[in-house]
Amino acid sequence: MEIVSQTTTYTQAPADGARSRNLTLLALALGSFSIGTSEFASMGIIQLFSESLGVSIPQATSAIAAYAFGVVIGAPLVTLVAARLNRRTLLLFLIGLFILGNVLSAMASNLGFLMAARFISGLPQGAYFGAGAVVASYIVGPGQAGKAFAIVMTGLTVATIFGSPLATFLGQTIGWRETYLAVAAFSLLAFGAIFQWVPRTRALDGVPVIQEVSALRKPQVWGVMIVAALGIASIFAVYTFIAPLVTDVVKLSPEMIPVALALFGIGMTAGNIYGGKLADLHPARGIVLGFGAALLILAALAIGGENPGIFFPAMFGVGAAMMAAIPTIQVRLTRFAPEAPSLMGAMNLASLNVANAIGAWAGSVAVGAGYGLLSAAWAGFAVTLLGLLVFGLTLLQRQVRAKQR
Repeated sequence: MEIVSQTTTYTQAPADGARSRNLTLLALALGSFSIGTSEFASMGIIQLFSESLGVSIPQATSAIAAYAFGVVIGAPLVTLVAARLNRRTLLLFLIGLFILGNVLSAMASNLGFLMAARFISGLPQGAYFGAGAVVASYIVGPGQAGKAFAIVMTGLTVATIFGSPLATFLGQTIGWRETYLAVAAFSLLAFGAIFQWVPRTRALDGVPVIQEVSALRKPQVWGVMIVAALGIASIFAVYTFIAPLVTDVVKLSPEMIPVALALFGIGMTAGNIYGGKLADLHPARGIVLGFGAALLILAALAIGGENPGIFFPAMFGVGAAMMAAIPTIQVRLTRFAPEAPSLMGAMNLASLNVANAIGAWAGSVAVGAGYGLLSAAWAGFAVTLLGLLVFGLTLLQRQVRAKQR
């Protein structure tokens, strides 16, 4: 059996050796777990490093935005520079760079240093998920692009259940610097797992740079990325302020922050699993259902978020709704540019981190303007609504063009 694109062929892994395939998928998930823990833990410890470095919480969001900017820059740049590398070799290099960025984060003495370190930490993320999606597709077989991408994303979503709350607890207990060092240490385990379990095979060799670049000439690709960047932004508008929302809005103790983070993560994991199945069956439904449900939940959060009975279910709901859309975004990207699977996976993550920056910025603007912490939910509502409208316009445009033919 073969996974065939226009010019790129990835042979499926042999049918035997189920244990080997599962270990390969586990290795990929360990890497994405490390990346997710680092990314989302920064939001859980934002109060800690803002106080330590002597800056306000809105100013401290610059470190989160710097990580997102690193992903946006690194996704296409690293993927294209390393286009000819075997995907296994590339994954090992990326995890090594990620470890370096987290060690530097722990050494930061001021906000500028931390921003630079978080930028370095973000550089490998998009390329990791792009290369990981190619390896996962090789393992699971053809016609399951949504499932393959969801498998790689599972490590990231599980990180929001266990890794990020644990890292937040660690930061509250012994310090935020130790949080980044712990992430770096765990990433060494992921490095070892990838080295040991990702197969050494020519089937995972890279492709010519020109083949990857050709995908960026397609307007449909950029349209999907714009939809993703806008629509997914609400998850970060809320998640960025989750710690002060718990303590200052819901009026609970800091010990409840990891609980809120875990609920968010459980929702993301559930949405990711459902979204992976939905993406392979329906080309657009995941985006419409995910964004639409998120709008309802965000409105409920903005209106009644002071109530724990609304706040905590909303944390689960926002995570689930947004993650249900992400595998569909990946499938649409690879359908528009099947000749560049690594770059499309990387650009999907780049779009999500543009969403990270947009969401953190939109929430910071609303909160900084004095509208209160719950205004971050309204800011998220606005950008997700815009993303859904843009998606609707792209579908309408395609229908018009189809009729004209």
